[in-house]
Amino acid sequence: MRLKHLSLLPLLALFFVQQPALAQEDKYAYFGFEPDIITNYITTKKKPGYVRITVELMLIDASYLDVVEHHSPLLRDAIVEILGKEPEEKIKSLTGREEVRKLCASKVKSLLQKETGQELIKDLLFTNYLYH
Repeated sequence: MRLKHLSLLPLLALFFVQQPALAQEDKYAYFGFEPDIITNYITTKKKPGYVRITVELMLIDASYLDVVEHHSPLLRDAIVEILGKEPEEKIKSLTGREEVRKLCASKVKSLLQKETGQELIKDLLFTNYLYH
């Protein structure tokens, strides 16, 4: 019976060591664009294609929520512009989607830096991604 209690010690030690790291990440906040972003992309077919994405911004600090919300029309427009210039092949491929996500993240970071003078977001996430 004593061996069972000793085998739990490494797990408990790991739990307590990990706690400060979790507490440190609590400062992040998320801003979601409402409603979802829906726009067309470039296609070679007669019928236009469209993409619908749910975008979440990972903010460095929760105190930036109001500032990001204030600039959300500018940020939404930038994302729509990027998506509208992408070809169908890129929109429909996994690697292309990741390239588009990174491009959107870079543009949003750049715009917020220009408007506020500071870096406000850590990343941009596509939490839902549908195309037709």
